[in-house]
Amino acid sequence: MPLPHRAPNRSDCSSAEPATFNVVTVTREFGSGGSLIAQRVAEMLGWRLLDGALVDAVARATHVDAETVARYDEHVDSWWRRFQRGGLKAAAIHGGMAITDAELFDGETVAAAAQRVIARAAAAGNCVIVGRGAQCVLQEREDAYHAFVYAPWSDREKRVRSRMRSACDVGELVRQTDEERARYIRTYYANNWKDPHLYHMMICSEVGIENAACMIVEGVLRGR
Repeated sequence: MPLPHRAPNRSDCSSAEPATFNVVTVTREFGSGGSLIAQRVAEMLGWRLLDGALVDAVARATHVDAETVARYDEHVDSWWRRFQRGGLKAAAIHGGMAITDAELFDGETVAAAAQRVIARAAAAGNCVIVGRGAQCVLQEREDAYHAFVYAPWSDREKRVRSRMRSACDVGELVRQTDEERARYIRTYYANNWKDPHLYHMMICSEVGIENAACMIVEGVLRGR
């Protein structure tokens, strides 16, 4: 049963009937402004935002520092890293070696912990969750509203370039990050992250951060 709906701040959006949704997931192309949109959605609804906070929660759950978790966040390990990790485990079991949690820590560990954190957050309700496969973890929850944010390539490059301090190849960074996020969903959830059937709404941030956030909020408040 969905938790009681907490009245959102509707000053920026037209009024609507109370929602049957208590969780919003926002999946985003890199540089699309999806995280900013998710932040505004959380502010408009008066709900908790899990983006960087999700990394902190995973760090607490795994007893590893947040910087290490962030390094593996939405990341799929190479076959060599997986092979090494398996070798370390085997050596520890058969040879009585003492190995640290950090040595065994990897993307798979983060993904599993993130899945547990996402499930607990959804059970508590009234939250907006950014990325990390939340749209897949919560796909069967009727009270979860899923949005995908995309943007024109030029807008994405411009947005990423504006926050980069080093002179890197912005286009290649955008391409690689998108591929990493797509691989994350394929590997851990066997889904195509751009499959429209995973989402209630797919929206282009070219309409503006505020407008996009308002459209998602309207979808949430109107229910089904």
